[in-house]
Amino acid sequence: MAIFGVGAYYDEDVSQEFIRANLVGVGWNANEAPELHQFMRALKVGDIVYIKSFPPGSPDVIVKAIGIITDDEIRTAANSSNLISCGRNVRWIHTGDFRIPKPPEKNNVRSNTVYEEFHPVVQTAILQQII
Repeated sequence: MAIFGVGAYYDEDVSQEFIRANLVGVGWNANEAPELHQFMRALKVGDIVYIKSFPPGSPDVIVKAIGIITDDEIRTAANSSNLISCGRNVRWIHTGDFRIPKPPEKNNVRSNTVYEEFHPVVQTAILQQII
């Protein structure tokens, strides 16, 4: 089990669509972002994902939802109403927004589309919402 942060901004916030569709994913096609497609395929059943936002200059990581990857299915535009080009099924277990003060860190990945969360402060804050 690992924890992953995933963005949901496609020229507009699609967080609620992710939650309604029980999925998480990326909007770029495989030619534009092969590494993100591979990343989505590498997620495992039981991994924790959280929808995050980190606007430039923000002092906080905004968490919009936390969920668990439920199966091995790879979702595509064909089976996801064109919301994503590649994604995974998620059972959302926390859907209320909350903020985590940006921890002091050397490797700031917060603006990436998707990343594995390694910072213990952020990991703890995520886990405290679901256990």
